[in-house]
Amino acid sequence: MSTSSTSTGTDPAAVVTNVAGQDGASPDGASADGDLNDLVTVGRVGPVWGLHGAVYVQPLTDDVELRFADGAQLLTEPPERGPLTVAKTHWHGQRFVVHFEAVTDRQLAAELRGTELLIRIVDRPPLEDPDDFYDTDLVGLQALQPDGTVLGPVTDVVHSPAGEYLLIRIDDRDRLVPFVRAIVPEVRLSAGTLIVDPPEGLFEL
Repeated sequence: MSTSSTSTGTDPAAVVTNVAGQDGASPDGASADGDLNDLVTVGRVGPVWGLHGAVYVQPLTDDVELRFADGAQLLTEPPERGPLTVAKTHWHGQRFVVHFEAVTDRQLAAELRGTELLIRIVDRPPLEDPDDFYDTDLVGLQALQPDGTVLGPVTDVVHSPAGEYLLIRIDDRDRLVPFVRAIVPEVRLSAGTLIVDPPEGLFEL
């Protein structure tokens, strides 16, 4: 099974054996266009770069070239700062720089700092493998044991060099659960649940 992040989440699409990327996380505030549940964060605006309105952006997506293609329009949180249209981009060392249309000086660019850049969930590319999932599809699902016992909600998807993990809130504690088929044999998006069959001692660590 694998995951793709949008994100943190935080589209992106990172793959957990089968979590497809992560176009980031769902935004916390109000949206300019559409319900919050229909949006995911793909970037966050940072400091100004240069003299002509460009800004550093922290990408929160696995597909930076697609999300920030020239002409791409992004919704924003706060909504009054957008929508923003990408004019051009480049990398400055390890940092990503974006020029937005109509943002032509440092003052306008500085006012964007901290803005979350959003897309609609329906604008994410479909995942070809039925065992791939976007992070934002998994967050919020209720984790159940095979006998139906409720463990708790999935609060995050963690991508690490060792693999992908679901962060599940169990008895007021956050527990990391490896997102592998042996432990998470079934994901039921339509039902809002997934099955966790924990090996002995997993929640005793």
